[in-house]
Amino acid sequence: MAFDVGGNKGGGVRPTMNVTPLVDVVLVLLIIFMVVTPLMTKNLWMNVPAKPDKTEATPPPPPDAKPPVVLTVDKAGTLRINHEEVPRDQVVVRLQRMLNARADKVVFFDASDAVPYGSAMEVLDLARGGNITVAVLPDRLAD
Repeated sequence: MAFDVGGNKGGGVRPTMNVTPLVDVVLVLLIIFMVVTPLMTKNLWMNVPAKPDKTEATPPPPPDAKPPVVLTVDKAGTLRINHEEVPRDQVVVRLQRMLNARADKVVFFDASDAVPYGSAMEVLDLARGGNITVAVLPDRLAD
């Protein structure tokens, strides 16, 4: 700590802080954080299947294959199962009946972009409340 002894009208000793040690500490911390920060990143490796070659034709599904069950919500809040309009109170019963006749027990969920998030979650909760496995379609594939 240093003292300033000159030139003010009050005529006393006025303490002033020496900032040099503070700057030294801050610079050392800055260097430490600059060195440590790249070490804290985590690498996540993911194996993604290769894109199919466009020259190869994908084999058609077997003739006895059933189309997937798709639960759709449009912007008006209308629920559809495979393009068939279904009342909200009958959705779970109808889905369970459809899945009992199928080997795959998965329902795909698709919502219009204009559907509010809360409404889409209510429909998902409704389906999952009936112990139905729900898979969300990432793009508009159901149309």
